[in-house]
Amino acid sequence: MAAPKYLKRYLKVQGDEMPALSRITERISVEFDPEMELEELRNAHKASIKEYRNLLESLEIEAAEALAYSDSSDMLRLYTKSFLELPKASPSLLDLKIAIVERMIENCACCGWNCGVNRKAGEKGFCKLTDVSYYASEFLHMGEEPELVPSHTIFFAGCVFACVYCQNWDISTCPDCGTRIEPRKLAKLIDLRRMHGAKNVNFVTPTPHTYTILKIIRETSQNNPVIWNSNMFHSPEIAEILEGVVDVYLGDFKYGNNECARRYSKINSYLEIVQPNFKFAYETAEVLLRHLVLPGHLECCTKPIAEWVAKNIPQIRFNLMFQYMPCYRALEYQEIGRQLTPEEEEKAIKIVREAGVEDLLV
Repeated sequence: MAAPKYLKRYLKVQGDEMPALSRITERISVEFDPEMELEELRNAHKASIKEYRNLLESLEIEAAEALAYSDSSDMLRLYTKSFLELPKASPSLLDLKIAIVERMIENCACCGWNCGVNRKAGEKGFCKLTDVSYYASEFLHMGEEPELVPSHTIFFAGCVFACVYCQNWDISTCPDCGTRIEPRKLAKLIDLRRMHGAKNVNFVTPTPHTYTILKIIRETSQNNPVIWNSNMFHSPEIAEILEGVVDVYLGDFKYGNNECARRYSKINSYLEIVQPNFKFAYETAEVLLRHLVLPGHLECCTKPIAEWVAKNIPQIRFNLMFQYMPCYRALEYQEIGRQLTPEEEEKAIKIVREAGVEDLLV
């Protein structure tokens, strides 16, 4: 199986040849008062993110220069080790991001639903989550994409979608099931998994848990790539927060139109939310895109997705997935109440290749 063409930075972070983006962010000093108005906090973030981008650029230039030497890997590891020995800022840009999201969940606008509920006061919107997060399981996952495994995968409870064919419906429909998260405790487990061979930490269904996840990352100490395993239905405000935190967006692109999204996941304005998020992810991190092929949906979903990707975010890893099973309530929808045929699989591969997708994983 061919190595990915477009996850170069992630692979360097995985091998400790570059610092994870969150390790850079936590070394950017920011002066702010957590009691400031939300708009003031966001203005501070806009100013500080420029400093982050400048530091990231200088690190990338340094890394590029090191590649000219025969012992470049050793040099990159030394550079990274030296950088990680620098003290963390206090308060840092990462602290500011946490303060902003804490304020956001008081009038929640974390995802495309924009519910406006006060989750800190126990109010619940579409995801039915308060400010407390639970995870259903965590383990070293060997079934993810080859470049990710072993992946320390953490499955969060709850979801901002309501997919009728969800294979994890028992988790997604039960937001307070599982283990209640204590950020420091889970962070230590993440560090331990990394030291025992995990290539990354993989947060599954992260969007409504952004506040908790940022606090977890702040408590970690290892140089660990952050994988945002997401349906990409987060708000533009959350997208801005994730810059400098997420190394790889493991993003689902499910539908090529809003009608299918509404019918099978009960969501509105799908393309208007997901497409800009993929573009922003492409500009600020690396992307490993997943597309689960649905039976009978090659022309309406697979084809427009592949064409949009080739035109707008061409330098990504594209995982074309044929694992669809009619789970949960799928049998209530006759058109998707079956598995894919071999002919549909062959046609899907042809569609994606003809669209011009360069880095295809099947």
